[in-house]
Amino acid sequence: MVIGEKNYQSISKVGIIGGGVSGIAAAKQLSRYQPVVFEATSYIGGVWKHCSYTSTKLQTPRCDYEFSDFPWPQRDNSSFPSHVEILEYLNAYATHFDVLKFVRFNSKVVEVRFIDPDQKISTTEVNANWFSGKPMWEVAVRLNQDNTIQWYAFEFLVMCAGKYGDIPKLPVFPKQKGPEIFNGMVLHSLEYSKLDKASVSKLLKGKKVVIIGYKKSAIDLALECAEANQGVDGQPCTMIIRTLHWTVPSYWIWGLPFFLFYSTRASQFLHERPNQSVVKALLCHLFSPLRKMVSKFIESYLVWKLPLKKYGLKPDHPFEEDYASCQMAILPDNFFKEADKGRILFKRASQWWFWSGGVQLEDNTKLDADVVLLATGYDGKKKLKALLPEPFFDLLQNSSGIIPLYRGTIHPLIPCMAFVGYVESVSNLHSAELRCKWLSRLLDNQFKLPSVQKMLEHTTKEMEVMKRTTRFYRRHCISTYSINHSDEICEDMGLRPWKKTNWFSEVFGPYNNQDYQEHK
Repeated sequence: MVIGEKNYQSISKVGIIGGGVSGIAAAKQLSRYQPVVFEATSYIGGVWKHCSYTSTKLQTPRCDYEFSDFPWPQRDNSSFPSHVEILEYLNAYATHFDVLKFVRFNSKVVEVRFIDPDQKISTTEVNANWFSGKPMWEVAVRLNQDNTIQWYAFEFLVMCAGKYGDIPKLPVFPKQKGPEIFNGMVLHSLEYSKLDKASVSKLLKGKKVVIIGYKKSAIDLALECAEANQGVDGQPCTMIIRTLHWTVPSYWIWGLPFFLFYSTRASQFLHERPNQSVVKALLCHLFSPLRKMVSKFIESYLVWKLPLKKYGLKPDHPFEEDYASCQMAILPDNFFKEADKGRILFKRASQWWFWSGGVQLEDNTKLDADVVLLATGYDGKKKLKALLPEPFFDLLQNSSGIIPLYRGTIHPLIPCMAFVGYVESVSNLHSAELRCKWLSRLLDNQFKLPSVQKMLEHTTKEMEVMKRTTRFYRRHCISTYSINHSDEICEDMGLRPWKKTNWFSEVFGPYNNQDYQEHK
């Protein structure tokens, strides 16, 4: 098809960039529009396929990580699913709902252009009529097979490229103190995740390994390193920790289920949320000592259960700050057992750099190393900025470094585009699916968005709440008010927000995706 001088492969209503959890959820909910899903690789699954290690497991029970209309087989199994099980589940879901027919595999989006039919950018006017019959976005796709570029045009575009994977976040070093002077091997966790089991064993066994980081990826790496170095010839690995975070051995605290503390209406009532009433704000203030008591109660258990003081791993900040920023990590089995055997060592350092034989810390301690693994995260915003054209990539994030997404989905200043998978919660799958249902009804004109100004005010208030809740607010996590967030989305869709069968369950019972089945 040709418009002007551009030769398009197709002109469609909806395009979706990314075939991970969010992309598959979007394709299913928007299937009546026959969307085109661009996936850069030959598999669906996103980070579960491309950024997982042999030992990677889900951090929540399987019943808390499932689509509302597609329960897990044996969903009451208390073990955490491996990444392989999750991929099988996602593929079963996509096959069951015939979503794979929409996916163009080995199709990497390399450029996105905005087509303004009126030679002006007006978010308010464009968003008032989502499908005008005219293409709004051009998408350039590079095919892996022959490296050719194809162009597509869409009236609406859904960004599901994800916050993780593709672009590693790498430390910046002073001159002559970077990896170029190191005689060993340096790998980011993204590169490590692409290795097979035999290659991992060859890389780690008998080697002096230094791991940078102390979040979930770093912890999993350390355990794999310890397991590869069993026996008399094994070498310990050393974790260099800049910022400590709380870790949890299981979802039980002093004999009580974890959901009681943060995942019920009663528990979330203690926490501030955006756009709350004056009365609710006052009650939040009055109940703040109780909220702090809950955090201290959990901390007391973790300090008792885990050797945090022994290894200098007790964070200075409250537990609730890690939970409010979605940084609470579930420890893999045997992590501290391997530390007790001397196979995992810990060093604190806010600054570090390379020397020829390994890593040097700010106190001038030199660590010998054969391999340095960087579990330093990913730069999802950079990935988005690389795709979005001017002026949108400048508008993408606000002065606080947060992408201001109304209902976690619509950027008020970017027309005819949605973002799914850029807000974190206790269950990112649930967040993605519910937002895709909301987006589907929005595109069907079943409800209208507020004005751009009101949406910006809402996102600003949300940001202010996060800033007051945790120092790690840039992660844009809604875990302490996730139920209220879902309530607002349900109200937009004209659905009853309270889902339980009786008031006791409603107030004190945990919420999961099964509560949001369409027939309820």
